Amino acid sequence: MVAAEAQGPLLTFDKREHRANPDISNVPRIRFLTTLDFPPFEFLDAEGRLSGFNVDLARELCDTLGVTAKCQIQALPFNELQAALESRAGDAVIAGIGVTPDLRAKYDFSRPYLQLSARFLSLRKTSGEPITPMKLAASKVGVVRDTAHQAMLKAYFPNVNPQLYDDRPAMLKALKAGDVDTVFGEGLALAFWAASGEADSCCAFRGGPYYSGDFLGEGMTIMTREGEPLAAAFDHGLLELARKGTLNELFVKYFPPGLY
Repeated sequence: MVAAEAQGPLLTFDKREHRANPDISNVPRIRFLTTLDFPPFEFLDAEGRLSGFNVDLARELCDTLGVTAKCQIQALPFNELQAALESRAGDAVIAGIGVTPDLRAKYDFSRPYLQLSARFLSLRKTSGEPITPMKLAASKVGVVRDTAHQAMLKAYFPNVNPQLYDDRPAMLKALKAGDVDTVFGEGLALAFWAASGEADSCCAFRGGPYYSGDFLGEGMTIMTREGEPLAAAFDHGLLELARKGTLNELFVKYFPPGLY
C-alpha cells in the first residue's frame, strides 16, 4: 500500500487541546544545544550569527514560556550533543536527533513539531507524470543503498527495480545525466539540490510528499534529560506557537516553496 500523501510538514495541533504548563520557575537556566552544519535548521549566517529554523524555534519557545532571560543556545558537533546533555553541559537538544526505543529509555522528548518526508524527484520531461506502481516499474528509479528510503521504496512500490547508489551525490549526478528518470530520497535535501545551481533546473518534484513513521521516524523533537519538566513545558509552548501561527511562519521563512 502506498504511503498516504499529507498536506504539510507541520504536525497537526488541535486548537481545543489542553497541555498543562509545568512550573519551570525554579529552573535556573535553559541551555539549548544544537549544531552548525545542517541548514536551514542550524547554520551560521553571513555575519557569523547562529541562525536557522531550530534556533528561531528555541527562541520563540523561550519567549512563549516567559523564560527568555534564562535561555541560551550553544552549537556543538552533532556527535557531542548526547554526552553534553548527560553531563549537564546543556539542558535540551534541538538538532533533529532521531527518536529510538533506546533513547526513549534514557531521555524525555517533546512532541514532534515537524515531519520529515520522502519525495520523488524527476527529470522535468517526466515530472508531470503521475506516480503509479505501473509507471514507476517501467522507469529507472534511483535510491541510495542501505537507507530507510530504499526500504520504504521496496515496501510501497515492490514492483520497482531500483538503481542503487552509494550516496546522494552519486544518485543526483546520475539523475542529472539522465541515467535514471527519477530518484527517491529525503524531501528536504532533494528540494535544496533541485533549487541549486548544480542542478541547473534539470529536475522537479513528481507527486506529493510521502510520510512514514515506520521508515522515517516520529519527526523532529526536542530531547531533554529524563524526569525533568522541560519536555512537558516545550509541549505546552509548541501548542501555543502552533495556535498563534508562529510555527507556520518559521516554516515559510526557512523552507523553499513547494517543498511539501
